[in-house]
Amino acid sequence: MKLADFITANIEEILVEWDGFAKSIFPVEPAATDLMLRDHAREILEELALDIETNQTDQEQTEKSKGQPADEVDRRSAAGVHGSLRHGSGFTLIQLTSEYRALRATVFRLWMPQMEPATHDVLADMTRFNEAIDQALAESVLTYSETADRTRDTFLAILGHDLRSPLFTVSMAGSYFSRLASSNDTTRAMGARVSRSAANMSAMINDLLEYARVQLGGLIPLMPTLQDAHQICFAAMEDAQAGHPDCLFMLESSGDTYGYFDEHRLQQVFSNLLNNAAQYRSATDPVTITVRGEGTEIVVHVRNMGPVIPEQSLQAIFDPLVQLSPKQGQNGAPAGSIGLGLFIAREITVAHGGIVSADSSKESGTVFTVTLPRKQSV
Repeated sequence: MKLADFITANIEEILVEWDGFAKSIFPVEPAATDLMLRDHAREILEELALDIETNQTDQEQTEKSKGQPADEVDRRSAAGVHGSLRHGSGFTLIQLTSEYRALRATVFRLWMPQMEPATHDVLADMTRFNEAIDQALAESVLTYSETADRTRDTFLAILGHDLRSPLFTVSMAGSYFSRLASSNDTTRAMGARVSRSAANMSAMINDLLEYARVQLGGLIPLMPTLQDAHQICFAAMEDAQAGHPDCLFMLESSGDTYGYFDEHRLQQVFSNLLNNAAQYRSATDPVTITVRGEGTEIVVHVRNMGPVIPEQSLQAIFDPLVQLSPKQGQNGAPAGSIGLGLFIAREITVAHGGIVSADSSKESGTVFTVTLPRKQSV
């Protein structure tokens, strides 16, 4: 009997074995319903049988064996929906793939007693079945992974949002203690430390929220109005100074520094760049930020003198969750970020229609350059 016909004729027997295996690994308590156990198993088998019977040229088989790019995978197939739902049921990726391994073994084991002597058609059926089940597995794994990514990013967004309220309370307490006229030096110093820690945590949470927004497919919203880039950089420098009180910051500007920017978003860009520069600065040199108005553009340089960043690191430094080695920090300074600051700085800069780049050398130090159009093109 041809394999496709066997699957169609014996689909219930195959599904019973699927149920038994799924039940043995199902992570949900109490016991899952029959619907949850099968979860598109019948439709997957029907699609497998149809695939085996579909005419296929040698060229199509060769292309199929190479796998499909992610943007061509059918996420609405039974296998695609199955992968997404298995994530929602609490399956691990290993458990998901084990279902397909068990399904493959079940079909071959039940078919073998009815299999004709090894012929070209039998071997062709086996090859087509393996191709089809590998494709179904790829679809399930892709949708499982995408669902896992969305779930993680949603969690990060909720976490970052919910942390803001208790952090605000901590910040207010630190500010209160540091200003108490009747408090002693120790109390004021502790209050200042609490305020600095709250400022660093606030920056991390802002980065976390922006990262989650981008990963969830959202654009960073901008409300550009006529602003002075010099004043935005000054406010960012004050933010960085609060987090790095032992660092000397210097601001210089020249030319017309006005343009249409989202003030708060752009301040976040320069705060992130300044915090990064302060973290990896040398012990004796200041961190400088220069603002220049040049024709239709505003150019901002953030510079520190410190360890040279290797070329390979410069290529990846704006990627999310990338941090320089702690050994490159100075004075044993702890990491002041979660590896999102430069990524967020790039995303906000791009949203403004600008570009950000980095260069590093022993002579010139490490320089981050942000180039912004005075007004975004519509």
